[in-house]
Amino acid sequence: MSEAPAAPRAESADPARVHGIDLLLTPPQPRAGWRLLPARVGAMCAVELQKLRHDRTELYTRAVQPALWLLIFGQTFTRIRAIPTGGIPYVDYLAPGIIAQSAMFIAIFYGIQIIWERDAGVLNKLLVTPTPRSALITGKAFAAGVKSLVQAVVVLLIAALLGVALTWNPVKLLAVAAIVVLGSAFFSCLSMTIAGVVLSRDRLMGIGQAITMPLFFGSNALYPVSVMPGWLQAVSKANPLSYEVDALRGLLLGTPHHLASDFVVLLVAAALGVTAASALLGRLAR
Repeated sequence: MSEAPAAPRAESADPARVHGIDLLLTPPQPRAGWRLLPARVGAMCAVELQKLRHDRTELYTRAVQPALWLLIFGQTFTRIRAIPTGGIPYVDYLAPGIIAQSAMFIAIFYGIQIIWERDAGVLNKLLVTPTPRSALITGKAFAAGVKSLVQAVVVLLIAALLGVALTWNPVKLLAVAAIVVLGSAFFSCLSMTIAGVVLSRDRLMGIGQAITMPLFFGSNALYPVSVMPGWLQAVSKANPLSYEVDALRGLLLGTPHHLASDFVVLLVAAALGVTAASALLGRLAR
């Protein structure tokens, strides 16, 4: 005797199921996205490290410029003693500034990546995930910080080979890493904010190249603030790179510094950068 056919299963009363739409596509709660933030940040940082592991060309080419600054500019000005450094060799004084400069040069063009993601359709897919826009920007900013940390390690090794008297205290080195990440987070967010305004890789490249050298020369990376003209001192005080260099110099060389205020300024700058970049992220997806 044949079995009776099974009764058809009742359709769910949920309209999302009736129309065959997965409930995962329904609008997520914002808090769920923030719970995913550590995983998102970790994933984006892992991507950056994978890029460097598979293609070290960028790492080698980016090491050329800081090496030239330390080998040529630093060694020359150490001999002529034209810049007051508080009694330490100029190449030692210069090394923390070159670390900050190298990290900034990487981060300031990070907005190009987000424009590429828009053109490839990746950005729209990221924006429909449960992660809030500010969390996405935070993840990208920390990924830029990881990339900058790798560059900072390269500069530290070059400086050590040149005999620069840097500290190797692990606690201070961890603080150096935190300062580099915060500085890179701000400059990468600045780049992504500019990307949200100009919406073009070519324009972003032009603006990035136009502002990197003023930011560098308008900081205390090459010379102390005391030798600057008054107007440049005002620029230096408004320049986050100056606070990054001051903290790095104090941690690595033990020179007088304002570590607590430097950290607060960089933290506030990074938070403002995340806010601005998040507000303009939607323009890129249009």
